[in-house]
Amino acid sequence: MAQPTHDWEPTSWRLRKAAQSPTWPDDEHLARVERELATKPPLVFAGEARRLQEHLGQVVDGRAFLLQAGDCAESFNEGSADAIRDKLKVILQMAVALTYAAGVPVIKVGRIAGQFAKPRSDAYEVRDGVTLDAFRGHIVNDEAFDAESRRPDPDRMLAAYHQSVATLNLLRAFTTGGFAALSRVHAWNQEFVANSLEGKRYAMLADEIERALQFMKACGIDLHDDSSLQGVDFYTSHEALILPYEQALTRRDSLSGDWYDCSAHMLWIGDRTRQLDGAHVEFLRGVANPLGLKVGPTLDVDELRRLVDVLNPDNVPGRLTLISRMGHELITEKLPPLVGALRDEGQRVLWTCDPMHGNTFQASGGQKTRRFDDILSETSQFFAIHQSLGTWPGGLHVELTGDNVTECLGGGSRLGEGDLDFNYTSICDPRLNATQSLDMAFHVAEFLQRYSADSGARSL
Repeated sequence: MAQPTHDWEPTSWRLRKAAQSPTWPDDEHLARVERELATKPPLVFAGEARRLQEHLGQVVDGRAFLLQAGDCAESFNEGSADAIRDKLKVILQMAVALTYAAGVPVIKVGRIAGQFAKPRSDAYEVRDGVTLDAFRGHIVNDEAFDAESRRPDPDRMLAAYHQSVATLNLLRAFTTGGFAALSRVHAWNQEFVANSLEGKRYAMLADEIERALQFMKACGIDLHDDSSLQGVDFYTSHEALILPYEQALTRRDSLSGDWYDCSAHMLWIGDRTRQLDGAHVEFLRGVANPLGLKVGPTLDVDELRRLVDVLNPDNVPGRLTLISRMGHELITEKLPPLVGALRDEGQRVLWTCDPMHGNTFQASGGQKTRRFDDILSETSQFFAIHQSLGTWPGGLHVELTGDNVTECLGGGSRLGEGDLDFNYTSICDPRLNATQSLDMAFHVAEFLQRYSADSGARSL
């Protein structure tokens, strides 16, 4: 259960400065949309958010691992059933590889059904002497570079809500309707992935799982009677950036009396909106959902302590996930003091690694990209740091797609800069494709095995 917050209301954030907030051109239009959203059914339910927090509490105790993955920014143009299914396939494949290696449950949380907004380094974009509002994600405006497309439009919040409804309907059907059954482990391997080295390695893993299932069946175990083999728990998350949208979907739970932001099971605060006196921290401290906080290289120990105290004052396991995003060149310097300080104070937080956002650069052709080797390096260092401090490396947070895109360099796809233009479809940041994602999962599985083996040896 979340701690009660007596000095908070869903509107409290409006008295604070909201960083990264678009300038809406018509306040009454915005108010009308907020009122309409407030009448809509919740996207998720309080009981589901509580169950996720219980599962994340297991991660804090080292009894599970968190995989949080999905789009950098969802697009209104890519909400097809095939796209959602293929993204889910990749996440399921990664989770199976991690579970098989680590021997602990993998908690699956998607960056999906609400991840429509993106923070920007600059409020404006300039091209050929023309200055327009920056593109802030489809929940705010459009990426086309013209005045009408870049004008923030509150009606887009309604479109985001309706696409999230459709996405959640499909996810619930896929995860409970047989598609996610462990007996279908081979069916998750897409054709273009299956022909890669990673796909073949996954097929061998799937063969081992199928043999294990056949053995269980031969022993008289009814596999259809075990719900954990027939489906999966799958949760949604996004950055709580557009606060009018988040407030409009916040509801008081009739059972506990707590407020829940029913736009997603889990919400996180970004590295650009973590101001202690800011609107985003004020809003999220009062909702009972499990929360995430991005932890970048400019965050010092004292500020992190204060943020943890505000967001999780009762030190509830599973309430707060700290998402490290340092960059491979800075993580060894910046992360250990933060982890060590909270460890020494007995803070029951979950540490997870986002190796994507600190490793972005501009290729010679102008595209934003990331090197797989840099992503892997940061992740490897994350595990080594936790191993040296005796803390649990609780999870992985990555941007990915189920499509065969060419947005990140290297990895299982062996992409070079000359390949970036072949299929670069992201509307914001570069994502791992399905082959690279599976490659990442196998590497992380090895890190988990190494961590467990070393911890076991030290305990003897």
